[in-house]
Amino acid sequence: MIHLSLPLLADQVKFIVRRAHALSTLEGYSGYGAEQGEKPLRAAIASTFYDNLGIEEDDIFVSDGAKCDISRLQVVFGSNVTIAVQDPSYPAYVDSSVIMGQTGQYQKDVEKFGNIEYMRCTPENGFFPDLRTVARTDIIFFCSPNNPTGSAATREQLTQLVQFAKDNGSIIVYDSAYAMYMSDDNPRSIFEIPGAKEVALETSSFSKYAGFTGVRLGWTVVPKQLLFSDGFPVAKDFNRIVCTCFNGASNISQAGGLACLSPEGLKAMREVIGFYKENTEIIVETFESLGFKVYGGKNAPYVWVHFPGRSSWDVFSEILEKTHVVTTPGSGFGFGGEGFVRVSAFGHRKNVLEACKRFKQLYK
Repeated sequence: MIHLSLPLLADQVKFIVRRAHALSTLEGYSGYGAEQGEKPLRAAIASTFYDNLGIEEDDIFVSDGAKCDISRLQVVFGSNVTIAVQDPSYPAYVDSSVIMGQTGQYQKDVEKFGNIEYMRCTPENGFFPDLRTVARTDIIFFCSPNNPTGSAATREQLTQLVQFAKDNGSIIVYDSAYAMYMSDDNPRSIFEIPGAKEVALETSSFSKYAGFTGVRLGWTVVPKQLLFSDGFPVAKDFNRIVCTCFNGASNISQAGGLACLSPEGLKAMREVIGFYKENTEIIVETFESLGFKVYGGKNAPYVWVHFPGRSSWDVFSEILEKTHVVTTPGSGFGFGGEGFVRVSAFGHRKNVLEACKRFKQLYK
């Protein structure tokens, strides 16, 4: 069976091993650290990803991944808020809202939860919602480049989103986990948009840049300018939740993260990202040659393939049973993903080529 997945960056392993070995010595041992993350790593994240954007190192909260931070943020927001999500989108936004009690009952006829504003993102609207039709909510979850569609919002679109949040008193939770895959001249951070620090926070991760899916390391940026409606800083509440529910990211993982942000580490990450983007080109060309409508792939490691009139789960099962290749059914990302499957570019080149060969044999 071919499962396209992401390996750990080999060049960073030695730094993780070195830090782990140091823990066996009196000089190198460290126990509980700052829950917000080690100062050198916070500074490196701020200077690497947010240089000249007005983000300071104490705005950075290092964590064990963006997915974990999404749930911690939900604890900050509480159960009495309303949320909006892209449709389709990463399931953690909706699922954490359900767990927190923010939603209504699941409506089987429309395959949606009540009390959630689903912002339809389709090929027809360029995968960016028509904000004129979106109801006001307290929280807006927005991922760009998007998982699963691979689409990336333009500067003009994000400017509209920031203004929409300001007009409605909403907070944007901006997921930039795939920002380093951006090829277009689109914003890699929401904080490139004027005024965003007053209405948005941003969460990201080393998982898709350096293969840290198992190592677990990410961060969330909560600007000092972001305030609740009563004027209280969001960062202070988030800091309280972090210090209560979390003892900080592993010091071994943080050593690996700091190595990733060295000049050599950044070079290695960019090379690996370039490799996976070549994989996406191979996958896109394969499905286009078979006559399928294909989206994504340019600014993200995912290819969003349309199978009109067919169930996503049926297509997933067909591909799995007949080619032994694992894809992801689009409906798993929301009602708007029905009729699509997501194909990942994470994997060794020989596996990607073999998978594409099998796709051609199945759909020729």
